[in-house]
Amino acid sequence: MTQCYALGTLTVCLDGEIDHHAVRDIREQVDISINRHKPSKVIFDFENVTFMDSSGIGLIMGRYKTLSRYGGIIEIVRMPPYIEKVMKLSGVSKIVKGLDRAKAADKGEQDRKEQ
Repeated sequence: MTQCYALGTLTVCLDGEIDHHAVRDIREQVDISINRHKPSKVIFDFENVTFMDSSGIGLIMGRYKTLSRYGGIIEIVRMPPYIEKVMKLSGVSKIVKGLDRAKAADKGEQDRKEQ
């Protein structure tokens, strides 16, 4: 996992397996950065994630709760299809940015095909 902070946004690039063993360290590091910087947005980049269990959902939900206390938002980007499906089924798509945009992009592509 790598993190960078710029212009009010903390970007967290996740990699490998996101399970209950890995989430403990990720959560601690992300929470330190959130408390230090108080970002208005945290972006979780899932591009290099190879596996995720329910601990990944907990990671997102916990950071959402922390950020919502002061008006911050979470965005999830570059998810492999199976992770996107898990996020949608879990209801995370109702509280974070990124998932609805992917759905809108898919609909736009479908609309263009129909024309």
